[in-house]
Amino acid sequence: MMKKIILFAVITLFTANVFAQKPFDFSEYGIRIEPDKRLIVVMAALEAAGLNTKLSEDGKGIGDKFREDLREDLQGLNPDTRTKLKIFLDQYKRLYPKATPAEIAAPFVSLAYALGPTPELSDPYKTDDLPGDLLEVFDFAPLVREFYRKSNIELKLPRYMQIYNDQGDKMRPSAREMTLELLDYLHTRPQLSYLDKTVTKSKVRGKTLSKTEVRERERRFFIVPDLLAPLGTINFRNVGDDYYVVVPPNTNLLSSEARRAYLQFTFDALVLKNAKDIAPFRAGIKELLAQQTGSPDVFLAVIRSLVSAADAKQTEYLRVSIGTYQARQKIAQAKGDDAKKAVYNELEAFKKAQADETALQLSDDYEKGAVLAFYFAEQFKGLEESGFDIAGSFRDMLLSLDISKETNRLAQFGDARKRALQARQERRDKAKAAMQNSQTDVSKESIFISRMKEVEAVIDVKNYEQADKNLAEILKDFPEYQARVFYAQGRVASLSATEAIDEVIRNERLERAAAGYRNAISASGKPDDSLRSQAHVALGEILEFNEQFAAATKEYEAAIKIGDVVKGAYKKAVAAKDRLAKKP
Repeated sequence: MMKKIILFAVITLFTANVFAQKPFDFSEYGIRIEPDKRLIVVMAALEAAGLNTKLSEDGKGIGDKFREDLREDLQGLNPDTRTKLKIFLDQYKRLYPKATPAEIAAPFVSLAYALGPTPELSDPYKTDDLPGDLLEVFDFAPLVREFYRKSNIELKLPRYMQIYNDQGDKMRPSAREMTLELLDYLHTRPQLSYLDKTVTKSKVRGKTLSKTEVRERERRFFIVPDLLAPLGTINFRNVGDDYYVVVPPNTNLLSSEARRAYLQFTFDALVLKNAKDIAPFRAGIKELLAQQTGSPDVFLAVIRSLVSAADAKQTEYLRVSIGTYQARQKIAQAKGDDAKKAVYNELEAFKKAQADETALQLSDDYEKGAVLAFYFAEQFKGLEESGFDIAGSFRDMLLSLDISKETNRLAQFGDARKRALQARQERRDKAKAAMQNSQTDVSKESIFISRMKEVEAVIDVKNYEQADKNLAEILKDFPEYQARVFYAQGRVASLSATEAIDEVIRNERLERAAAGYRNAISASGKPDDSLRSQAHVALGEILEFNEQFAAATKEYEAAIKIGDVVKGAYKKAVAAKDRLAKKP
């Protein structure tokens, strides 16, 4: 692995003038990753009121640590203010006795984005058009302002902001992958500004004069880290031209609901631009909506359908592409026509299963109001083959719409939906049986090994993001093998670093790799000597690459101390230590 990194470094050094690339600029895609003081203050006020949401599985996450510090900071809060906050929250809870803490917190997130900036935290200019759930908690706003004044949180905000910014920085790699993956599939870029025309009238000498003012408005998509966000909860809010997706720490944006939020940011401008072409279909779309749940808003139905279709089809497209690549490798190695045909049949079955899963997802969204999801999914299939930009093709998509064909979609894909549901249940049953039945011939370790082999196949096609996601899932299912999973996470991050052209991204991945190897060394349950030996050397190589020679030497010495164990890295450690000793 070290040779790959060194080779990459040399190539980068000698080709910098020709192939120089600037760091990934999120602003080019309308994205900003930053915390919001209003949200921090509102969530802190809820903490003072006693809203105890679950932040991590084991109570030892970054959110739990921040909560401990926050509660200590709030010990001196005025008792009357704390009582007022608690009374309000308790009264709201009584309105929704079956609501989860995450559901309770959701309207307060909306409240945060309805308020003005700190320190005023002023009410919005208009309150008559606020959504119902926000109106129910709107009287919490004066208490938030009182909390801000009497808790001295203003003095703590700079420190809080730094902690939140650190979490935002950790989201940048997956945010970058999410952005490029979705926009590459759509062959487009989001519209980041538009011209807003305002007509004003005035009377001059008895005559009414009209004046048109044109102003360019910016569209922005904010990814907001929230250390107090309930576990697994992502909140999405659209306030005028600004879009906010609020995510807990350590969220992998590539596989989260943030995908759909960014797709909406991208599609909203397209729908608005082509609104007049949607108008002729209003009556037909309303008829479809009348038979399903969800909002009766026609334009919202179009946007939700686009988001649903793009999310489902892009996922299917990626999985099938990986599966096809793997199948080609197997066919190339297969001996005889029968073996090759078996691989081909396996691939076709896989494609059908993925199509069934897409049909199930589209059906679920259709019933929630995305009544054109199937239609747009068919159109996206055409874009996959043609490579056309959806921005240039969207009008043609609309003009080709035949509402009558959308009335029977659920029945049309009923069999596919049943197969997907059955496949999901079979996977759950199989996993449950394998995990719980100690008498089964398939041991838990063999299941773990099988899962890890699947990860290796994903690594072989250099889909490091998917490999990392799979490893995170394996870590949850097999905590007793955490050392081996941590080592694999370090290896995946190291390999992805060798693929990075941008130096900032490469360094971020190397940091993740180092963290994986350190976790493997210190994991509970004590990893075997061979794994610890390899982890020490791999960590030493990263430190050596970063010119931290003293620290690298200590890692090599730690590997040498373990001894020349089977499948260890003893000889490599000795050679590395000798190499560093000769450095001037």
